[in-house]
Amino acid sequence: MNDASVLMGVLDRRADRRARRRQFFRNAGGLGLGLIGGTLISACGGGSGNNVMASTTAPTDEEILNFALNLEYLEAQFYQYAVTGTGLPSGMLGGQGTPGAVIGGQQVPFQDPLVAQYAKEIARDEMEHVAFLRATLGASAVAQPAIDVGGTDPNGAFSTAARAAGLVGAGVAFNPYANDNNFLLGAFIFEDVGVTAYKGASPLITNKTYLEAAAGILAAEAYHAAIVRTTLYAKGLETPSLRTAAGAISDARDSLDNTVDDDQGIVGATPDIANIVPLDQNGIAFSRTPGDVLNIVYLTSAAAVKGGFFPNGVNGTLHMSS
Repeated sequence: MNDASVLMGVLDRRADRRARRRQFFRNAGGLGLGLIGGTLISACGGGSGNNVMASTTAPTDEEILNFALNLEYLEAQFYQYAVTGTGLPSGMLGGQGTPGAVIGGQQVPFQDPLVAQYAKEIARDEMEHVAFLRATLGASAVAQPAIDVGGTDPNGAFSTAARAAGLVGAGVAFNPYANDNNFLLGAFIFEDVGVTAYKGASPLITNKTYLEAAAGILAAEAYHAAIVRTTLYAKGLETPSLRTAAGAISDARDSLDNTVDDDQGIVGATPDIANIVPLDQNGIAFSRTPGDVLNIVYLTSAAAVKGGFFPNGVNGTLHMSS
């Protein structure tokens, strides 16, 4: 066999693997012929299950970017409320699908000037992500769905997430806007999820311009996550309970996304070892399928269930939990 034949064989196998990954991605989002509850899609880095129901179509780049836009709406609203006491302007919310209102929070009374500056920077970045994705998608951009980032309702999304992590008891609200530490823990719920979502989606984007943009947003989200994780770890030197709380949130996320124990807290094998960057044994950040991501933001491990931070689900075709 000559070199050209070998090369063509390699390229054909690579194209076949990409097609299978894109097909798996759609299955994990609850699309195609159906959804098997709890399916784990190893090809997308989300687990190692084998029961995958085949789909005849793959998600388009547009569908993937709209899935990301839903997550950016969520992050941007949280940070905007934390920094300014108000949400995104109405001109950034319209689009395809069912528009929804925001259960908002309030401005955080920051005491640490560094945390305040970090919050302002991340808030600006997340709003720019929303603006960029909306501009890129144009008329195809999905509208912001209903979002719950409130902080005073004991049955609200933040309180439910904190209760699942054991941070508050029954009937007690967790308010991420109450102080610096609560804000950091609230941010910690989101940031790692955003990184792993973009990591899982990046191999599936075919348009190089879109891929470059997604890689840029992934890098920004990773910087944000590192800021939050580093600050929590540093503050944990004086308040060890913060490290324990971050670890509990990590465990709660892990209980929702899939059966693989890949989520990580901010400490290593012992409390005196930092774990700022959560990586696998090869030093590579792990991925999540859209189903994994939606399980976390919907606060459920059940298939085809919506709720949590998106009370009515996200907009777009990739919208079902796994």
